[in-house]
Amino acid sequence: MSGAALGLEIVLVFFLALVLLHRYGDFKKQHRLVIIATLLAWYLCFLIVFILPLDVSTTIYNRCKLAVNSSPAESNGSYVTLASSTQKCIKPWSYIPNGIMPIFWRVVYWTSQFLTWILLPFMQSYARSGGFSITGKIKTALIENAIYYGTYLLIFGAFLIYVAVNPNFNLQWNQLQTIGIAAANTWGLFLLVLLLGYGLRGYLLMKTYFKAAKLMTEKADAEENLEDIMEEVRKVSESIKYNHPLRKCVDTILKKCPTEYQERMGRNMDDYEDFDERQNSYPSEKSLVKLHKQVIYSVQRHRRTQVQWQILLEQAFYLEDVAKNETSATRQFVHTFRSQEPENKIIQYFYTPTVEWYWECLLRPWFYRVLAVVLAMFSVIVVWSECTFFSTKPVLSLFAVFIQLAEKTYNYIYIEMACFLTIFFLSICVYSTVFRIRVFNYYHLASHHQTDAYSLLFSGMLFCRLTPPLCLNFLGLTHMDATISHKNTQPTAYTSIMGSMRVLSFIADGFYIYYPMLVVILCIATYFSLGTRCLNLLGFQQFMGDSEMTSDLIDEGKELIKREKRKRQRQEEGENRRREWKERYGNRDDSTRNRVVHTDQKESSFSETNISRPLSKYTRANGRTERDRIELLQDAEPLDFNADSINDDPLELDSGR
Repeated sequence: MSGAALGLEIVLVFFLALVLLHRYGDFKKQHRLVIIATLLAWYLCFLIVFILPLDVSTTIYNRCKLAVNSSPAESNGSYVTLASSTQKCIKPWSYIPNGIMPIFWRVVYWTSQFLTWILLPFMQSYARSGGFSITGKIKTALIENAIYYGTYLLIFGAFLIYVAVNPNFNLQWNQLQTIGIAAANTWGLFLLVLLLGYGLRGYLLMKTYFKAAKLMTEKADAEENLEDIMEEVRKVSESIKYNHPLRKCVDTILKKCPTEYQERMGRNMDDYEDFDERQNSYPSEKSLVKLHKQVIYSVQRHRRTQVQWQILLEQAFYLEDVAKNETSATRQFVHTFRSQEPENKIIQYFYTPTVEWYWECLLRPWFYRVLAVVLAMFSVIVVWSECTFFSTKPVLSLFAVFIQLAEKTYNYIYIEMACFLTIFFLSICVYSTVFRIRVFNYYHLASHHQTDAYSLLFSGMLFCRLTPPLCLNFLGLTHMDATISHKNTQPTAYTSIMGSMRVLSFIADGFYIYYPMLVVILCIATYFSLGTRCLNLLGFQQFMGDSEMTSDLIDEGKELIKREKRKRQRQEEGENRRREWKERYGNRDDSTRNRVVHTDQKESSFSETNISRPLSKYTRANGRTERDRIELLQDAEPLDFNADSINDDPLELDSGR
């Protein structure tokens, strides 16, 4: 089993990152380099979280061996004896041989730092660039990142000059490396505490109607923005003809436009004209680059809002079905609309309407209540440990108490499970905030393959910057970090790569200890929705139960959902009528058509008086069939007198038919 657990987790974590990235990214449309870079960043961060418990159990075993093999005279109290000298240490099942973990952590850590500070920022600017060539995009990315890189180089250069001039500092390369790691981890810890305090408390109420009203506003804004951009593209396409040198750039822009706009702008483009005429003013290549960038952004935003609107409608219809079925006497779950996706026959066999009713209406609410209590207990333990982990005598951090109790009995399974659950809960609190947070329209992780390249790369940067300080914080909570425990014990392989923070005493003894206590203030602010109230005051609409604006948006969302529900009901009724027509009159219509053709061929050999009677017979039968077809296939949309207006959007009604 030596190293088998490490190899197994490396494979499983890779597939976990791949599945999660497939949910948010689009492997078919997005560039391969963007997918590979984001996958590598996510994979390395998840790998650190899953492998760290194995490092802890291996370190405890190595400490035990070192304490047993060393006599009390030789140790001089430098190592903590975990057991008596006559007791043999038990080797953990997931033991990793010496020398593997330091190399592993060094490769993982420095690769993630290279991604977050150098490669991913450059790829972000490259992905958002509107250049038409690789050289142009690289040039734009370098210019945009010049200030970003120059700021860090200026700070680092000033620090090196200060160290070289000051005679009190005699720093070596290892110490400079530790200072660089401490600076990166300090920035990450600053953001980590903010996200952790936000993620410890989740929303308890469904805000579907509120989201529907906000999303409809965003959807309309995206459609209007796309129309404006497409109008600019149309003007440029009409002004720059096929014999113009910049026509290749215009064709590149047209390929990024939706299909219906491409077909509309592709008409009346057969004429050629002299582009050197002075009376014609042509846009420059720089303006085309800017327009190309706007087209990419507007098309992606429009597509994302359309998909999110459909997903939100499905969620709203589902919640309304649950509320309606709670009072059902038959105890069978009835859906208002059929599922648009084909259901698995095996799931359909076991997950019957009765089973679905018991789960959705009876068991699921209680399951969420129990889960909320468990997560609340974990949150209290985390907040308590963050405020007391610096105390070693007595040990007040509950995570450290759990690990030390298991350490005495060599229960490595319990140690690894306790470490995994602790760091997994911390990761969920932080990473869930990264997935849910939204920075205007620049950063937003949207599921169902609707996340753009910029947001994917930005999420990879955040993960790479947050994961190392998160793991150091976890080791401090469990007193596995010598900086916190103040014991000269064998460190974990992870902390040996990070180096001793005691090189900078004001960070080791001040910032790392007292700054995490701010999570209490952030939790209190989140509980009382102080951030939400501040955003409301600034004009950003947020969900608040005691706000008049929230009530208006909820009412508006209800009306929007009702309108979409009526549209879908009319659409399904029309489909049912068409299906009934095909089942009842499909074969009869074919036979009637054949008889009419045969009668028309015979009419030429008879006089009008002889054929009037049979012709009227066939005409009468065929006329009835045609009347039925007109009533069913050309069914007019019924007027909804309960709606706000008689006519909804005519374009939407036409598309629905």
